[in-house]
Amino acid sequence: LRHSSFAALMIKIPIFHLLFCLKIPAMKTIVASLLLTSTAAFTPATRSLAGIHHRSASSSTSLHMIPNREPPSNSFYPFPTENESTSNLLLNARSPKSNEEVTDGSADVRQLLGVKGASGTTDIWKIRLQLTKPVTWIPLVWGVMCGAAASGNYHWIWNPFDPNDRNVMLGLEDALKGFVGMILAGPFLTGYTQTINDWYDREIDAINEPYRPIPSGAISEGQVIFQIWFLLLGGLGIAYGLDVWAGHDFPTVLALSIFGSWVSYIYSAPPLKLKQNGWAGNYALGCSYISLPWWCGQAIFGELDRPVYFILPILYSIAGLGIAIVNDFKSIEGDRELGLQSLPVAFGIDGAKWICAGSVTLTQLGVAAYLYSIGESTYAAILGGLLLPQIYFQATLLLPDPVANDVKYQASSQPFFVFGILATALCLGHHDFSA
Repeated sequence: LRHSSFAALMIKIPIFHLLFCLKIPAMKTIVASLLLTSTAAFTPATRSLAGIHHRSASSSTSLHMIPNREPPSNSFYPFPTENESTSNLLLNARSPKSNEEVTDGSADVRQLLGVKGASGTTDIWKIRLQLTKPVTWIPLVWGVMCGAAASGNYHWIWNPFDPNDRNVMLGLEDALKGFVGMILAGPFLTGYTQTINDWYDREIDAINEPYRPIPSGAISEGQVIFQIWFLLLGGLGIAYGLDVWAGHDFPTVLALSIFGSWVSYIYSAPPLKLKQNGWAGNYALGCSYISLPWWCGQAIFGELDRPVYFILPILYSIAGLGIAIVNDFKSIEGDRELGLQSLPVAFGIDGAKWICAGSVTLTQLGVAAYLYSIGESTYAAILGGLLLPQIYFQATLLLPDPVANDVKYQASSQPFFVFGILATALCLGHHDFSA
């Protein structure tokens, strides 16, 4: 699953309330008017092949992956630092021009969001924020919202359509719970994931994206390591606090956060480094962007006490695997050179594009069929209607040329996909499983 005002919009409490109002039949049509979402979060950055320098015999500085006991290390396990490597790469700063800074006035905003075309900066706090890639928080925030919807237990502050849902204090508490859940999933744990990913990609980025904060030297290694630990431990602390707040006997949110953090680590770090394998890496990405935040949001407001609450998010994560493949098409040559077994490398562009289209389409058809089977024909029809434009964009953009059309396909298709996830969550939240 990979511009600016939308990130703020997603955490506005009134929008959070509006989405969960959709249990009123008359409000279902609002879904169609909300087609704004996180397409930038999943669009790939263009890779260049500039910026690598080999270390001379007299060079004394490089980033290392294997411990070198001379001089003594001051690193924090498991993140090796400056004096712990055998790499022959010297990471040198690059001017902002290597990033092809945009001239439309959005360069500063792009820098804060961590996307391509950003301006250069020496402000350490802006650089720290850039490392967390705020644009990638959006799908996780959306996932928490979907989980809260699936719980069927989110309350408005004051619902104008339902006189039984006007408990102001309960609504305020749920709004605050939802907001804290979004902070956990977005700035903290997604920020941790993005920072640790950049840390372990620092030598590859020295080749492909030398202007990024770590290879350019804009932020020191010690500062990066501190940020990783701060976001991880801070996120786990917030997760435990949410468990206490929700009155859980078992710390479900904390357990999900630990598991998600572990997946993030093995996705980026050797020896497993799941991202090197197309199937495992893309599914881990899909699971992290869809299933885990969904389960987190649902656990905050309800219970994960039925198999369907696990099965449907997992199916959507398989669709997420397909979406993640789109990000690999433009990188096929570099991935092949670096020995990364992305699906376009393993199956070729023609094979991978059909895997992408098939996983996205078939999983959503399966979810729609399930909703129909439990008597939710209206929601099944909504999901089918949201799937049709996705199939159209596959036929007109993805399948003809996935390399040239990757960003355009993501921007055109993903809004319908994410609203399909929300429609499914709302259906589960409002369905009477005891009937």
